[in-house]
Amino acid sequence: MTKLAISQVDEQHFRVSGELTRNSIGNEQLLNDKLLTKHKTTYFDLSEVSRVDTAGLAWLIHSFAEFKQQGIRLELQNPPEQLQNLMQLGQVTTLFE
Repeated sequence: MTKLAISQVDEQHFRVSGELTRNSIGNEQLLNDKLLTKHKTTYFDLSEVSRVDTAGLAWLIHSFAEFKQQGIRLELQNPPEQLQNLMQLGQVTTLFE
């Protein structure tokens, strides 16, 4: 099992790598300490995500909602094809545009 890792590149950019699945997410609040930003837009670079499932998509939607509550827009960069397909199936593609 590949572990999920989120690293902060700069104040606005986070790199998500590994598996974004129900096995890797667990109940962790992965972004708790990292939500401190003064910028209006935050970017998740997903180019290093090797696998994603519906739980991973749900986590992204939850993150989107948490950022939105703080007046911050979340944008996804380089989403893997597997995630794009899940977003289309769930009709949530426009959330992150």
